[in-house]
Amino acid sequence: MIFIGFGFLMTFLKRYGFSSVGLNLLLAAFALQWGLIMQGLWHLDDGKIKVSIFKMINADFSTATVLISFGAVLGKTSPVQLLIMTILEITIFSINEHLVAEILEANDVGASMIIHAFGAYFGLAVARMLYRPALRNSHENDGSVYHSDLFAMIGTVFLWMFWPSFNSAIAESGTDQLMAVTNTYFSLAACVLSAYAVSSLVEHKGKLDMVHIQNATLAGGVAVGTCADMDIGPFGAMIIGFVAGIVSTLGFKFLTPILASNLGIQDTCGVHNLHGMPGILGGIAGIVAVALGKKNGSAAMQGAALASSLGFALVGGTITGLIMKLPFWGQPPDQNCFDDSIYWEIVISHTWQMWYTVLYYIERDHLEKIFDL
Repeated sequence: MIFIGFGFLMTFLKRYGFSSVGLNLLLAAFALQWGLIMQGLWHLDDGKIKVSIFKMINADFSTATVLISFGAVLGKTSPVQLLIMTILEITIFSINEHLVAEILEANDVGASMIIHAFGAYFGLAVARMLYRPALRNSHENDGSVYHSDLFAMIGTVFLWMFWPSFNSAIAESGTDQLMAVTNTYFSLAACVLSAYAVSSLVEHKGKLDMVHIQNATLAGGVAVGTCADMDIGPFGAMIIGFVAGIVSTLGFKFLTPILASNLGIQDTCGVHNLHGMPGILGGIAGIVAVALGKKNGSAAMQGAALASSLGFALVGGTITGLIMKLPFWGQPPDQNCFDDSIYWEIVISHTWQMWYTVLYYIERDHLEKIFDL
C-alpha cells in the first residue's frame, strides 16, 4: 500500500509521474526509519529502542500520514522541502499518537483520526502556508491525460484490495481482527456503489469522472477505520461506506474548487475529500459506536482524540509550512510546478519531442510556429 498504492495513485498528473512514484519511495523509506525512532522514544527498554513487528507496523502507519500530506502539496515542493516536512510531521504525529492511544486510551484501530484526518489537515495547513497566487487559475500541467489516469487506477485498485489488511493490522487476533477485515470490506464495497452513482449524477450527461473513481471509491476504508474492530455489523459498515462515498465525491466536485479560490488551499490530490472528511466521519462514527456500547471505552475520550488529531495537525502543519516557505529550501518556480524535468533526467525520442511541441503550439493557437519545426 505504501510504496505501490500511494505512489501510483498520485501518477495522475500528466508530467509528474516520475516524481509521484520516485519521491513517494524516497519519503516512505526515510519516514519508516524516522517513525521507528520517534515512536520508539516513547517506549524505551533499558534506554534502547527494541524493534518488533508491532513497532514496524506503527512506523508504517506514521509513513502513511506523510504520504497523505504529500498529496496536498504534490507538484509544488522540492525534495528537500518534503524531507523537512517528513521530519517535522512524524515528530508531531508521534506526540499525538501517544496522547490518543496511551493517555486518552481511545479506540482507533484503523486510524481514521490519527492517520487520515491528521495527515490530511496537516497537509492542507502546509498547502495554505505555501499558497501560490500565480497558480490561482491552475497550471497547464496540473491535469491528467488518458494513460496517466490509467496508471493512477493501479494505485486505486492496489489500495482497495489491501485496505482490509491495513485496518486490521494492529487489531487483537481472533474476533476483533475478523471484524476489522469484514467491516472494512463491506464499507469499501458500499462506498464504490455510492461513488459511482453520485459521480454519474453530478457529471455532464451522466458520465463518470475518473478523479472520483480513483479516489472516492477508497473513502469507505478511511471512514470505517476507527470502528473497524467494533461490533457494528455488515449493515453498519455499509452505511458508513455509503455515506463516505457520497461525501467524498461531492467534495471533489464542489468543495475542492472552493478551497482553492476562496481559502487559498491548493489541494493537488484532493486529500481533504479522500482522507480529511472521511477521517472526521470515521471519528464521529467511532464516538457513536462507543456510546452505543459496541466497544469498551468512553465516547468523550473518542471525541477528545478527534479534536486532538485535528488540533495537532492544523497547528503543526501551519508551523511546518512556515518553515518550508523559507527561501533556501529550493522551492520550484511557478512555471516549473508539476513538471518532472526540473528534478529528473527525462529521455524523450526526437519524434515524441516533436509531437509534444506540436501539441503545445496547437493548445496555444500558435499554429504558425509549427511550420518552423
